[in-house]
Amino acid sequence: MTKSSLPIILILSGPNLNLLGQRQPEIYGTATLADHMNRAKQTAAELGFEIESLQAQSSGEIVTAIHNARSRCAAIIINPGALTHFSWSLNDALSTFSGPIVEVHLSNPATRDPWRHESVVAPVASGSIVGFGAKGYTFAINAVATLLADKK
Repeated sequence: MTKSSLPIILILSGPNLNLLGQRQPEIYGTATLADHMNRAKQTAAELGFEIESLQAQSSGEIVTAIHNARSRCAAIIINPGALTHFSWSLNDALSTFSGPIVEVHLSNPATRDPWRHESVVAPVASGSIVGFGAKGYTFAINAVATLLADKK
């Protein structure tokens, strides 16, 4: 089997996102994480990218994935879940990545509980896409494609 030569976009999903489709569908919708990743793969393929994805319940696993992406991946899309608001280790790890980083949230944290209003990821991200539900990942992939094209 030949390895793809397409640029890789790594999509990272934080704690509890494995429960999408079951957990609070009134906030997060009924699509599962697998549904989101399938749609992301289709969008990425249309734009000439490959998707790798990881969902983890701990920041340590996500930090390791970010470190491993440094020499392999063109961009990172991250939905850190609740880690968004306190995981400075994600901030530190993402700050070492030289490609575009897009933060995604299915809901809009600014309209929710006050503790959700601050993101420790936003200061090291190229941008954030929030509140667009399932379309957020598609928007993020298109943003990454645009940012990478602008670098050429």
